[in-house]
Amino acid sequence: MNNQRGMLLIEVLVSIFIAAIALLGTVTMMAKSTRSEMESYQRVQALTLVQDMVSRINANRQVADCYSNGTTGLTAGNVVTALPVCASGTTAQSATANNDLTAWQNSLRGAAEISSGSKVGAMIGAVGCVERIPGIIQVYRVTVVWQGLVATASPAGLSCGKGQFGTDTLRRAVSVQIQIANLST
Repeated sequence: MNNQRGMLLIEVLVSIFIAAIALLGTVTMMAKSTRSEMESYQRVQALTLVQDMVSRINANRQVADCYSNGTTGLTAGNVVTALPVCASGTTAQSATANNDLTAWQNSLRGAAEISSGSKVGAMIGAVGCVERIPGIIQVYRVTVVWQGLVATASPAGLSCGKGQFGTDTLRRAVSVQIQIANLST
């Protein structure tokens, strides 16, 4: 009996140590899962915003140039940008383009969802760009970029939002090209 003194205490300590390691692994897994869920949510938001602008351009295709500043493009989001001056189409078409761009900019800023007076309905640092692809007739690129939570490979070939998130490895991007057909001929 004397040889067994304290063995129960050692067994309890070993069990607590094993349980602590298991819990630490579970907490780490939960943190990574939460981060992945947030990244996925932001990507879905970006895809929705890109599709929204593509639909708006398609609906007002006669003045598609009004959605971009030519080859320099239009940047909207957290950066305050003047709307492009639209010289083509009717006054109503130009007004529709300006309203579309204003609504899109508000969506990029998260105006669709407000919590405690703050706009929270968009990605972190969301920026949207509409640019005309030079050298190709009536082809536009709609891009939404935002700040990711973990560094990964930077999006190659896209200048939208470049240098706005400290390191380019935090920049995430979703981009779609749209070609506007000439339906008048």
